Amino acid sequence: MQVLVLAGKARPLAPGIDSAIDKRPVGDGLFCHRTGLEGDVQVSTRFHGGPERALHYYPAEHYPVWRQWFEGMGLSGRASLLVPGAFGENLSGSGLTEQEACIGDVFRLGDALVQISQPRSPCYKLNARFGHDSFSVLMQANGRTGWLLRVLEEGWITPTASLELVERPCPGMSVRRAGDIVFNRGFDADGLRELAETEQLSDSWRKKAADYLAAGRVSDWTMRLLGPK
Repeated sequence: MQVLVLAGKARPLAPGIDSAIDKRPVGDGLFCHRTGLEGDVQVSTRFHGGPERALHYYPAEHYPVWRQWFEGMGLSGRASLLVPGAFGENLSGSGLTEQEACIGDVFRLGDALVQISQPRSPCYKLNARFGHDSFSVLMQANGRTGWLLRVLEEGWITPTASLELVERPCPGMSVRRAGDIVFNRGFDADGLRELAETEQLSDSWRKKAADYLAAGRVSDWTMRLLGPK
C-alpha cells in the first residue's frame, strides 16, 4: 500500500500556542531515525515524538467523513485544512484504519522497519486548529485518532513510500479496541489488564493501564482535551 510522507516545522497555531501539527508532503527522500523523520519537528516533546512515538499515521479514509461533519457544523472556513497532514500525521494512505490495524503490527516502510506502538491521544491543539472547542473530544470518542509507531530499523523512505505488513503479533488488539478500552468504556478492568500485559504496546500506555487498574478508575482527560482555561 502506498502512503504519502509528510513533515513539518513549528508555527504559531493560536495566541500563545506553537505547534508543528501542520505537516506538508515532503519533496525528497528522508532518513527515518529512531526518533522520527529527518527535519520533522515536535514541539511538546513530553507528549509527542521520541522512540515510542516517532511517526504518526492517519487514515486517508477519515477525511471525507470530517469534511461532511465540518459542512454540517458550519465550519466551512476551516474545511480547506482537511488535506493529508492536517492532523499532524507523517504518513497517510488508504486501506488501513483503526479497526484493522493492530498494536504491534510491523511494517516495511521503504528501507525502514516500523511498528504500531499505541493509539494517538487527541489534544486541545486540534480545537485551536479546527475552530471547534470540543473537536478533540469528538475525535477521541469516535475513534478516528490514527496511531503512533516506533522505528525498529532506521532507513531511507521516499515521498510516496510503500507500507507493507510484515508481522501481526497481536491480532486481537486493534488500535480501535485499545483506544476504546482506555477512552470510551469507563473502567474496563479486563481490557486494561490485557493492555498492561501487551508487550508490544508502548511503555507509557502499559503504565497508564496498570495505574488505572491500581486506582480502580481512569484519569480525567480534561486538561489534555480542552487545554488550560
